[in-house]
Amino acid sequence: MNCRLIFIFTIIGLVSCQSPHERNCLDYKNGTFTFSTEINGELKTTKFERHEDLEVDYFEGKQDSSSVRWINECEYVLRNLNPKSKAEEKSIHIKILTTTDSSYTFEYNAIGEKRKFKGTAIKTH
Repeated sequence: MNCRLIFIFTIIGLVSCQSPHERNCLDYKNGTFTFSTEINGELKTTKFERHEDLEVDYFEGKQDSSSVRWINECEYVLRNLNPKSKAEEKSIHIKILTTTDSSYTFEYNAIGEKRKFKGTAIKTH
């Protein structure tokens, strides 16, 4: 076997042994987080606390609570406990895509809607 083939097989072996990026979603089942997004051209920040099956959001001086139903380690569904409009009655599906030591990037959408959004939540406690 020539040196070129040995080199190619070595590279293939090394690449196939690399593990994909790990997501440590369990680190984010509980805690206090912030999430910022642009609304009508203005950056808005929400603070929320999650404790397994309950999430409490604080936005512009108002508090709201949602139930949390975990589908698996990295996906869950939020359902507003006190909806004040038809839009708030829709549950939100959230999928954690990546994690770091202090944040996670997620994809979310209202159940039944095709349009998805992305965001990053930062763990503060």
